[in-house]
Amino acid sequence: MDIIFIQGLKIDTVIGIYDWERKIRQDVVIDLQMSADIESASKTDNIEQTLNYKSICKRLIEYVQNSEFQLVETLAERITQIVVKEFKVDWVKLTLNKGEAVTGAKGVGVIIERTKSSYGYD
Repeated sequence: MDIIFIQGLKIDTVIGIYDWERKIRQDVVIDLQMSADIESASKTDNIEQTLNYKSICKRLIEYVQNSEFQLVETLAERITQIVVKEFKVDWVKLTLNKGEAVTGAKGVGVIIERTKSSYGYD
């Protein structure tokens, strides 16, 4: 299995459970690893035969900037659903970092892995 990755995609959004968090925008940082078969693309040098990470980033930026979830868990799940369904990825691993949300911590968040069968797309 080949993996295409996106690392350190920073997007501002409304996220959090506290009243003050609902009134501000905070950055979340996304790292994605996605299964892909890049052999055809490597032979033809054609972007249409691989995952277009620019398209994925644009879609996620639009979605996350317009979302207003309370939990990073919910946002992470929705992001992986988009990647699997819209970009036809068989497997995705997502790290969603809310940054310095806890005093003294460099970052907090979640890491999840999903497959197309997680969402019934077999």
